[in-house]
Amino acid sequence: MTRHTPPRPVDVEALFPELRPLRREAVRLHPRAGRPSCHDSSVGGPLLWPADEPWPVCGEEHYEADSNTLHEGEVHLVPIVQVHQADAPGIAFPRGRDLLQVLWCPYDHGEFRYPLPRVHWRSAHAVGRVGATPSPHPEAPECYVPDPCVVHPEQVTEYPRWDLPKDLSDALEDRFAQLEGETGWLYPYHLAEAPGIKLGGYPGWAQQPVWPECGGCGQRMDHLLTVASWEYDGESWRTWLPVEDRAVVDGEESWRSERGRAAQDSAGLMLGDVGGVYVFECRSCPGRPVGHWFDCS
Repeated sequence: MTRHTPPRPVDVEALFPELRPLRREAVRLHPRAGRPSCHDSSVGGPLLWPADEPWPVCGEEHYEADSNTLHEGEVHLVPIVQVHQADAPGIAFPRGRDLLQVLWCPYDHGEFRYPLPRVHWRSAHAVGRVGATPSPHPEAPECYVPDPCVVHPEQVTEYPRWDLPKDLSDALEDRFAQLEGETGWLYPYHLAEAPGIKLGGYPGWAQQPVWPECGGCGQRMDHLLTVASWEYDGESWRTWLPVEDRAVVDGEESWRSERGRAAQDSAGLMLGDVGGVYVFECRSCPGRPVGHWFDCS
């Protein structure tokens, strides 16, 4: 079954033409529990990884699960996202590459304690013999290891929430309030950024934006991927919940029910306190250097 986000309940650009230059396209992945193969686009599924290429490991210092104990042993990275270019309309792939693979170490790293991502671009046709995807480290926190999910990619239009320039936010504040009073729609939750796991568009920040700069050229990096804990919450579901899932979530409070949560956190991730890991890249420098950030509510 495919997934389709309902049309926006109002014409955003007609009401707020100032937002038109800030429009961005994103690809919502809509992960749902399934049995993807290594040839499929997926979240948490096996990767199309060459048998003659060593599986990547993390040798950096990280914290053991539920502990302040530092551990320096090598750990296999776990698959997070694999997406074929055909399933990612509007996303800029490097020349000669048609497959994006993102993995991470499923242990806490750094001051803010989050899994450390790594990005690989490759040509699917050049893989040849496929190697087996290893099982996660037996002590890896389950909340950092996504369940195998098929995806239902969908291109959507976004507008900035936390990334809205302050002067523009101040200028639109009264009109946002008027819209809420007349319709009940909240710009930040219902009309701005798509929640959930997605490519492109705006990061799904839980707090104020922190855009990394490229160490090579000094420019602000581009957003590549948001890995979020939930696909929607108790407010955003009203406009961002796919049409096909609305028979499951059939009431404003039912998202809290067991059935509602099946769609809400279908990848089985919980990053901090309902947070997200954001992956960035510099498209100007050779090798497309990668940056990342984590925040939570």
